[in-house]
Amino acid sequence: MPISRRAFMKAGGLALLSLGADPIFLDRAAYALGRSGRRIAGRKTLVCLFQRGAVDGLSMIVPAGDSWYWQERQRIALPKEQLIPLDGMFALHPRLAPLKPLWDQHNMAIVHAVGSPSTTRSHFDAQDYMESGTPDVKATPDGWANRYCAHAEEHANTPFRAVAFGPQLPRTLAGSAPSLAIDDLRTFGLRAAQAGGEQKLTRAFEELYQGAATGLVASSSAESFEAIQMLKSANPTSLPPSNGAVYSRTKLATSLSQIAQLIKADLGLQIAFVDVGGWDTHVNQGSDQGQLASRLDELSGALGAFTTDLGARMRDVVLITMSEFGRTVKENGTSGTDHGHGTAMMVLGGEVKGGQVYGRWPGLAPDQRYEGRDLAVTTDFRSVFSEVIQGHLGPIDVSQVFPGFAQPAKVGLFG
Repeated sequence: MPISRRAFMKAGGLALLSLGADPIFLDRAAYALGRSGRRIAGRKTLVCLFQRGAVDGLSMIVPAGDSWYWQERQRIALPKEQLIPLDGMFALHPRLAPLKPLWDQHNMAIVHAVGSPSTTRSHFDAQDYMESGTPDVKATPDGWANRYCAHAEEHANTPFRAVAFGPQLPRTLAGSAPSLAIDDLRTFGLRAAQAGGEQKLTRAFEELYQGAATGLVASSSAESFEAIQMLKSANPTSLPPSNGAVYSRTKLATSLSQIAQLIKADLGLQIAFVDVGGWDTHVNQGSDQGQLASRLDELSGALGAFTTDLGARMRDVVLITMSEFGRTVKENGTSGTDHGHGTAMMVLGGEVKGGQVYGRWPGLAPDQRYEGRDLAVTTDFRSVFSEVIQGHLGPIDVSQVFPGFAQPAKVGLFG
Protein backbone atom coordinates (compact mmCIF):
# COMPACT_ATOMS: atom_id res chain seq x y z
CA MET A 1 0.00 0.00 0.00
CA PRO A 2 2.21 2.88 -1.22
CA ILE A 3 2.00 6.19 0.58
CA SER A 4 3.99 9.20 -0.56
CA ARG A 5 7.04 10.23 1.45
CA ARG A 6 5.42 13.55 2.16
CA ALA A 7 2.28 11.92 3.50
CA PHE A 8 4.39 9.49 5.52
CA MET A 9 6.43 12.28 7.05
CA LYS A 10 3.26 14.19 7.79
CA ALA A 11 1.62 11.23 9.50
CA GLY A 12 4.87 10.46 11.27
CA GLY A 13 5.16 14.01 12.55
CA LEU A 14 1.67 13.91 13.92
CA ALA A 15 2.27 10.55 15.50
CA LEU A 16 5.17 12.10 17.37
CA LEU A 17 2.87 14.82 18.58
CA SER A 18 0.19 12.43 19.71
CA LEU A 19 2.82 10.49 21.61
CA GLY A 20 3.78 13.57 23.47
CA ALA A 21 6.68 15.70 22.26
CA ASP A 22 7.99 18.39 24.61
CA PRO A 23 5.02 20.77 25.13
CA ILE A 24 7.36 23.75 25.63
CA PHE A 25 8.94 23.10 22.26
CA LEU A 26 5.55 22.74 20.64
CA ASP A 27 4.25 25.93 22.24
CA ARG A 28 7.28 27.81 20.97
CA ALA A 29 6.89 26.43 17.47
CA ALA A 30 3.15 27.08 17.34
CA TYR A 31 3.62 30.63 18.61
CA ALA A 32 6.22 31.20 15.93
CA LEU A 33 3.69 30.50 13.27
CA GLY A 34 1.75 33.56 14.33
CA ARG A 35 -1.52 32.23 12.91
CA SER A 36 -4.33 31.70 15.35
CA GLY A 37 -8.08 31.90 15.64
CA ARG A 38 -8.76 31.43 11.95
CA ARG A 39 -12.24 29.97 11.38
CA ILE A 40 -13.86 28.80 8.18
CA ALA A 41 -17.62 28.76 8.55
CA GLY A 42 -20.12 27.17 6.21
CA ARG A 43 -17.84 24.67 4.50
CA LYS A 44 -19.50 21.51 3.19
CA THR A 45 -18.19 18.33 4.77
CA LEU A 46 -18.11 14.79 3.41
CA VAL A 47 -17.66 12.01 5.96
CA CYS A 48 -16.50 8.65 4.58
CA LEU A 49 -17.16 5.63 6.81
CA PHE A 50 -15.42 2.45 5.67
CA GLN A 51 -16.84 -0.86 6.94
CA ARG A 52 -13.68 -2.98 6.65
CA GLY A 53 -14.11 -6.73 6.26
CA ALA A 54 -16.95 -6.72 3.69
CA VAL A 55 -20.32 -6.12 5.30
CA ASP A 56 -23.19 -8.43 4.37
CA GLY A 57 -25.32 -5.87 2.54
CA LEU A 58 -28.09 -8.45 2.14
CA SER A 59 -28.67 -8.62 5.89
CA MET A 60 -27.99 -4.92 6.47
CA ILE A 61 -30.50 -3.76 3.88
CA VAL A 62 -32.66 -6.85 3.43
CA PRO A 63 -34.28 -7.56 0.02
CA ALA A 64 -37.37 -8.84 1.78
CA GLY A 65 -39.35 -9.00 -1.45
CA ASP A 66 -36.92 -11.44 -3.07
CA SER A 67 -37.90 -15.02 -2.12
CA TRP A 68 -34.36 -16.30 -2.75
CA TYR A 69 -33.12 -14.38 0.30
CA TRP A 70 -35.27 -16.59 2.54
CA GLN A 71 -34.63 -19.74 0.57
CA GLU A 72 -30.83 -19.47 0.66
CA ARG A 73 -30.51 -18.36 4.29
CA GLN A 74 -32.42 -20.85 6.37
CA ARG A 75 -30.39 -20.18 9.55
CA ILE A 76 -29.29 -16.55 9.29
CA ALA A 77 -32.20 -14.79 7.54
CA LEU A 78 -33.80 -12.09 9.65
CA PRO A 79 -37.20 -12.93 11.19
CA LYS A 80 -39.78 -11.24 8.95
CA GLU A 81 -41.70 -9.83 11.90
CA GLN A 82 -38.60 -7.97 13.13
CA LEU A 83 -37.68 -6.30 9.86
CA ILE A 84 -38.19 -2.54 9.50
CA PRO A 85 -39.93 -2.05 6.15
CA LEU A 86 -38.64 0.72 3.87
CA ASP A 87 -40.73 0.12 0.77
CA GLY A 88 -42.39 -2.83 -0.88
CA MET A 89 -39.04 -4.54 -1.54
CA PHE A 90 -36.40 -3.62 1.05
CA ALA A 91 -36.22 -3.48 4.85
CA LEU A 92 -33.70 -2.48 7.51
CA HIS A 93 -32.04 -4.94 9.86
CA PRO A 94 -33.79 -4.39 13.22
CA ARG A 95 -30.51 -3.15 14.77
CA LEU A 96 -30.61 -0.20 12.34
CA ALA A 97 -33.79 1.14 13.94
CA PRO A 98 -32.08 4.40 15.06
CA LEU A 99 -31.72 5.28 11.36
CA LYS A 100 -35.39 4.84 10.45
CA PRO A 101 -36.32 8.45 11.42
CA LEU A 102 -33.70 9.70 8.95
CA TRP A 103 -35.29 7.56 6.24
CA ASP A 104 -38.75 8.84 7.11
CA GLN A 105 -37.50 12.45 6.97
CA HIS A 106 -35.92 11.78 3.56
CA ASN A 107 -32.46 12.43 5.00
CA MET A 108 -31.13 8.98 4.24
CA ALA A 109 -30.82 7.15 0.92
CA ILE A 110 -29.60 3.65 0.12
CA VAL A 111 -27.79 2.35 -2.93
CA HIS A 112 -28.07 -1.42 -3.33
CA ALA A 113 -26.24 -3.87 -5.58
CA VAL A 114 -23.32 -1.41 -5.56
CA GLY A 115 -19.66 -2.29 -5.66
CA SER A 116 -16.49 -2.58 -7.63
CA PRO A 117 -16.15 -3.99 -11.16
CA SER A 118 -13.02 -5.79 -9.95
CA THR A 119 -13.45 -9.54 -9.60
CA THR A 120 -11.08 -9.85 -6.64
CA ARG A 121 -12.27 -11.40 -3.41
CA SER A 122 -9.15 -10.32 -1.54
CA HIS A 123 -9.90 -7.86 1.27
CA PHE A 124 -6.56 -6.11 0.82
CA ASP A 125 -6.84 -5.69 -2.94
CA ALA A 126 -10.52 -4.71 -2.89
CA GLN A 127 -9.96 -2.09 -0.18
CA ASP A 128 -6.97 -0.77 -2.06
CA TYR A 129 -8.98 -0.48 -5.29
CA MET A 130 -11.90 1.26 -3.58
CA GLU A 131 -9.66 3.68 -1.69
CA SER A 132 -7.53 4.50 -4.72
CA GLY A 133 -10.66 4.76 -6.88
CA THR A 134 -8.97 2.71 -9.61
CA PRO A 135 -10.24 -0.90 -9.65
CA ASP A 136 -7.66 -3.50 -10.73
CA VAL A 137 -4.90 -0.88 -10.96
CA LYS A 138 -2.33 -1.46 -8.23
CA ALA A 139 0.13 1.18 -9.42
CA THR A 140 -2.06 4.15 -8.45
CA PRO A 141 0.04 6.15 -5.98
CA ASP A 142 -2.68 8.15 -4.22
CA GLY A 143 -6.26 7.95 -2.93
CA TRP A 144 -9.36 9.37 -4.60
CA ALA A 145 -10.12 11.80 -1.76
CA ASN A 146 -6.59 13.16 -1.84
CA ARG A 147 -6.86 13.70 -5.59
CA TYR A 148 -10.08 15.62 -4.99
CA CYS A 149 -8.25 17.84 -2.50
CA ALA A 150 -5.41 18.35 -4.95
CA HIS A 151 -7.66 19.48 -7.78
CA ALA A 152 -10.51 21.34 -6.10
CA GLU A 153 -10.23 25.04 -5.36
CA GLU A 154 -9.45 26.66 -2.01
CA HIS A 155 -7.20 23.88 -0.86
CA ALA A 156 -4.43 24.30 1.69
CA ASN A 157 -6.19 27.11 3.53
CA THR A 158 -6.54 25.04 6.67
CA PRO A 159 -4.62 22.01 7.94
CA PHE A 160 -7.98 20.45 8.84
CA ARG A 161 -9.34 20.27 5.32
CA ALA A 162 -8.85 16.47 5.12
CA VAL A 163 -8.66 14.48 8.35
CA ALA A 164 -8.62 10.74 9.02
CA PHE A 165 -9.41 9.47 12.48
CA GLY A 166 -7.00 6.66 13.20
CA PRO A 167 -3.36 5.95 13.97
CA GLN A 168 -2.24 6.30 10.35
CA LEU A 169 -3.24 7.93 7.10
CA PRO A 170 -5.61 5.67 5.12
CA ARG A 171 -5.09 4.91 1.44
CA THR A 172 -8.09 7.15 0.61
CA LEU A 173 -6.23 10.26 1.80
CA ALA A 174 -2.70 9.28 0.78
CA GLY A 175 -1.12 11.61 -1.75
CA SER A 176 0.38 15.03 -2.31
CA ALA A 177 -2.45 17.17 -0.90
CA PRO A 178 -2.17 18.01 2.82
CA SER A 179 -4.01 15.56 5.06
CA LEU A 180 -3.93 14.81 8.76
CA ALA A 181 -4.22 11.55 10.67
CA ILE A 182 -5.49 12.02 14.22
CA ASP A 183 -5.99 9.09 16.55
CA ASP A 184 -7.74 11.09 19.25
CA LEU A 185 -8.41 14.84 19.40
CA ARG A 186 -8.09 14.80 23.18
CA THR A 187 -4.41 13.88 22.99
CA PHE A 188 -3.42 15.42 19.67
CA GLY A 189 -0.30 17.48 20.34
CA LEU A 190 -1.31 18.20 23.90
CA ARG A 191 -0.37 15.17 25.97
CA ALA A 192 2.52 15.60 28.38
CA ALA A 193 5.76 13.86 27.49
CA GLN A 194 6.48 10.47 28.99
CA ALA A 195 9.46 10.18 31.29
CA GLY A 196 12.55 9.09 29.40
CA GLY A 197 11.05 9.66 26.00
CA GLU A 198 10.93 13.43 26.07
CA GLN A 199 14.37 14.20 24.72
CA LYS A 200 14.24 11.54 22.04
CA LEU A 201 10.86 12.64 20.74
CA THR A 202 11.77 16.30 20.83
CA ARG A 203 15.00 15.70 18.94
CA ALA A 204 13.18 13.63 16.35
CA PHE A 205 10.60 16.32 15.81
CA GLU A 206 13.24 19.02 15.63
CA GLU A 207 15.12 16.99 13.04
CA LEU A 208 11.89 16.77 11.09
CA TYR A 209 11.46 20.50 11.31
CA GLN A 210 15.05 21.15 10.33
CA GLY A 211 14.35 19.32 7.09
CA ALA A 212 12.60 22.46 5.93
CA ALA A 213 15.33 23.09 3.40
CA THR A 214 14.00 20.26 1.28
CA GLY A 215 10.64 21.98 0.95
CA LEU A 216 8.99 18.62 1.37
CA VAL A 217 9.17 18.18 5.09
CA ALA A 218 8.75 21.90 5.77
CA SER A 219 5.19 21.79 4.55
CA SER A 220 4.46 18.84 6.81
CA SER A 221 5.95 20.48 9.87
CA ALA A 222 4.22 23.79 9.24
CA GLU A 223 0.88 22.08 8.83
CA SER A 224 1.46 20.17 12.04
CA PHE A 225 2.25 23.32 13.98
CA GLU A 226 -0.68 25.17 12.48
CA ALA A 227 -2.99 22.31 13.35
CA ILE A 228 -1.86 22.46 16.96
CA GLN A 229 -2.32 26.22 17.09
CA MET A 230 -5.81 26.06 15.60
CA LEU A 231 -6.82 23.26 17.93
CA LYS A 232 -5.63 25.20 20.94
CA SER A 233 -7.51 28.27 19.79
CA ALA A 234 -10.76 26.55 18.81
CA ASN A 235 -10.60 23.93 21.57
CA PRO A 236 -13.17 21.68 19.82
CA THR A 237 -13.02 19.03 22.53
CA SER A 238 -14.75 21.51 24.84
CA LEU A 239 -17.87 21.36 22.66
CA PRO A 240 -20.36 18.92 24.23
CA PRO A 241 -22.82 16.88 22.18
CA SER A 242 -25.88 18.94 21.21
CA ASN A 243 -29.61 18.21 21.00
CA GLY A 244 -29.45 15.47 23.61
CA ALA A 245 -27.13 13.27 21.55
CA VAL A 246 -25.52 10.45 23.50
CA TYR A 247 -22.43 8.73 22.10
CA SER A 248 -21.40 5.30 23.32
CA ARG A 249 -17.79 4.62 24.31
CA THR A 250 -16.87 2.65 21.19
CA LYS A 251 -13.99 3.80 18.99
CA LEU A 252 -16.36 4.53 16.11
CA ALA A 253 -18.69 6.63 18.26
CA THR A 254 -15.73 8.53 19.72
CA SER A 255 -14.33 9.26 16.27
CA LEU A 256 -17.70 10.48 14.97
CA SER A 257 -18.18 12.65 18.04
CA GLN A 258 -14.79 14.26 17.40
CA ILE A 259 -15.59 14.77 13.71
CA ALA A 260 -18.74 16.57 14.88
CA GLN A 261 -16.59 18.71 17.18
CA LEU A 262 -14.30 19.70 14.30
CA ILE A 263 -17.33 20.60 12.18
CA LYS A 264 -18.90 22.69 14.93
CA ALA A 265 -15.55 24.41 15.60
CA ASP A 266 -15.53 25.71 11.98
CA LEU A 267 -11.97 24.60 11.31
CA GLY A 268 -12.67 24.09 7.61
CA LEU A 269 -13.10 20.32 7.64
CA GLN A 270 -14.10 19.20 4.15
CA ILE A 271 -13.33 15.47 4.04
CA ALA A 272 -13.28 13.25 7.12
CA PHE A 273 -12.50 9.55 7.11
CA VAL A 274 -13.21 6.91 9.73
CA ASP A 275 -13.25 3.13 9.52
CA VAL A 276 -14.62 0.28 11.59
CA GLY A 277 -13.80 -3.42 11.29
CA GLY A 278 -15.48 -6.66 12.30
CA TRP A 279 -17.65 -7.28 9.24
CA ASP A 280 -15.93 -10.47 7.99
CA THR A 281 -18.63 -12.90 9.17
CA HIS A 282 -17.57 -16.31 7.85
CA VAL A 283 -18.66 -18.14 11.00
CA ASN A 284 -21.76 -17.67 13.16
CA GLN A 285 -22.87 -14.46 11.49
CA GLY A 286 -26.10 -14.50 13.43
CA SER A 287 -29.51 -13.14 12.60
CA ASP A 288 -31.29 -10.63 14.84
CA GLN A 289 -28.69 -11.56 17.48
CA GLY A 290 -25.00 -12.36 17.08
CA GLN A 291 -21.89 -10.71 15.70
CA LEU A 292 -23.42 -8.94 12.69
CA ALA A 293 -26.26 -7.62 14.85
CA SER A 294 -23.70 -6.31 17.35
CA ARG A 295 -21.71 -4.53 14.64
CA LEU A 296 -24.89 -2.97 13.21
CA ASP A 297 -25.96 -1.95 16.70
CA GLU A 298 -22.67 -0.09 17.14
CA LEU A 299 -22.94 1.46 13.67
CA SER A 300 -26.49 2.70 13.95
CA GLY A 301 -25.99 4.00 17.49
CA ALA A 302 -22.96 6.02 16.41
CA LEU A 303 -24.67 7.35 13.27
CA GLY A 304 -27.81 8.23 15.21
CA ALA A 305 -25.81 10.17 17.81
CA PHE A 306 -23.78 11.92 15.10
CA THR A 307 -26.81 13.15 13.15
CA THR A 308 -28.62 14.16 16.35
CA ASP A 309 -25.55 16.02 17.60
CA LEU A 310 -25.15 18.03 14.39
CA GLY A 311 -28.88 18.68 14.02
CA ALA A 312 -29.51 21.44 11.47
CA ARG A 313 -25.83 21.43 10.51
CA MET A 314 -26.41 18.09 8.78
CA ARG A 315 -27.59 20.25 5.86
CA ASP A 316 -23.89 20.90 5.24
CA VAL A 317 -22.74 17.35 5.96
CA VAL A 318 -23.06 14.15 3.95
CA LEU A 319 -21.97 10.83 5.42
CA ILE A 320 -21.50 7.86 3.13
CA THR A 321 -20.83 4.26 4.15
CA MET A 322 -18.76 1.88 2.03
CA SER A 323 -17.29 -1.63 2.12
CA GLU A 324 -14.87 -3.43 -0.20
CA PHE A 325 -17.42 -6.03 -1.39
CA GLY A 326 -20.47 -7.95 -0.19
CA ARG A 327 -21.03 -11.54 0.81
CA THR A 328 -22.43 -14.68 -0.78
CA VAL A 329 -26.18 -15.01 -1.26
CA LYS A 330 -26.24 -18.52 0.22
CA GLU A 331 -25.16 -19.09 3.80
CA ASN A 332 -22.21 -21.43 4.28
CA GLY A 333 -21.88 -24.57 6.41
CA THR A 334 -20.77 -22.63 9.49
CA SER A 335 -23.79 -20.33 9.61
CA GLY A 336 -21.88 -17.49 8.03
CA THR A 337 -21.33 -15.99 4.60
CA ASP A 338 -18.23 -15.90 2.40
CA HIS A 339 -16.66 -13.17 0.29
CA GLY A 340 -19.06 -11.97 -2.38
CA HIS A 341 -19.46 -9.11 -4.83
CA GLY A 342 -22.27 -6.51 -4.59
CA THR A 343 -23.30 -4.86 -1.32
CA ALA A 344 -25.19 -1.78 -0.06
CA MET A 345 -24.20 1.78 0.84
CA MET A 346 -26.00 4.39 2.92
CA VAL A 347 -25.92 8.14 2.20
CA LEU A 348 -27.05 10.47 5.00
CA GLY A 349 -27.55 14.21 5.26
CA GLY A 350 -26.97 17.17 3.00
CA GLU A 351 -29.49 17.58 0.22
CA VAL A 352 -29.65 13.90 -0.58
CA LYS A 353 -33.00 12.78 -2.02
CA GLY A 354 -33.61 10.34 0.79
CA GLY A 355 -36.34 7.85 1.47
CA GLN A 356 -35.43 5.86 -1.64
CA VAL A 357 -33.35 2.80 -2.52
CA TYR A 358 -31.29 3.55 -5.62
CA GLY A 359 -29.73 1.21 -8.15
CA ARG A 360 -31.18 -1.55 -10.33
CA TRP A 361 -32.00 -4.68 -8.36
CA PRO A 362 -30.56 -7.65 -10.28
CA GLY A 363 -32.37 -10.37 -8.34
CA LEU A 364 -31.04 -13.24 -6.24
CA ALA A 365 -32.12 -16.23 -8.36
CA PRO A 366 -29.13 -18.41 -9.26
CA ASP A 367 -29.11 -17.31 -12.89
CA GLN A 368 -29.21 -13.66 -11.81
CA ARG A 369 -26.18 -13.86 -9.54
CA TYR A 370 -22.61 -12.89 -10.27
CA GLU A 371 -20.71 -16.09 -11.02
CA GLY A 372 -23.75 -18.01 -9.80
CA ARG A 373 -23.16 -17.14 -6.14
CA ASP A 374 -23.06 -13.39 -5.41
CA LEU A 375 -25.25 -10.33 -5.63
CA ALA A 376 -24.38 -8.76 -8.97
CA VAL A 377 -23.06 -5.20 -9.10
CA THR A 378 -25.33 -2.91 -11.10
CA THR A 379 -23.92 0.40 -9.80
CA ASP A 380 -20.20 1.14 -9.85
CA PHE A 381 -19.06 2.64 -6.53
CA ARG A 382 -17.32 5.41 -8.49
CA SER A 383 -20.71 6.57 -9.77
CA VAL A 384 -21.89 7.04 -6.18
CA PHE A 385 -18.68 8.75 -5.05
CA SER A 386 -18.69 11.04 -8.11
CA GLU A 387 -22.28 12.04 -7.54
CA VAL A 388 -21.70 12.74 -3.85
CA ILE A 389 -18.69 14.91 -4.70
CA GLN A 390 -20.51 16.90 -7.35
CA GLY A 391 -23.88 17.00 -5.61
CA HIS A 392 -22.56 17.95 -2.19
CA LEU A 393 -19.06 19.42 -2.37
CA GLY A 394 -19.62 21.21 -5.66
CA PRO A 395 -18.91 20.93 -9.38
CA ILE A 396 -15.56 19.45 -10.35
CA ASP A 397 -14.23 17.43 -13.24
CA VAL A 398 -14.36 13.99 -11.59
CA SER A 399 -12.21 12.50 -14.33
CA GLN A 400 -9.32 13.95 -12.32
CA VAL A 401 -10.53 12.14 -9.21
CA PHE A 402 -11.39 8.83 -10.90
CA PRO A 403 -9.03 8.58 -13.88
CA GLY A 404 -10.18 6.28 -16.64
CA PHE A 405 -13.75 6.07 -15.38
CA ALA A 406 -16.44 6.95 -17.89
CA GLN A 407 -19.30 8.05 -15.64
CA PRO A 408 -22.62 6.50 -16.74
CA ALA A 409 -26.08 7.92 -16.11
CA LYS A 410 -26.59 9.53 -12.72
CA VAL A 411 -27.64 7.44 -9.75
CA GLY A 412 -30.06 10.23 -8.82
CA LEU A 413 -29.02 10.89 -5.22
CA PHE A 414 -29.12 14.67 -5.61
CA GLY A 415 -31.44 17.00 -7.44
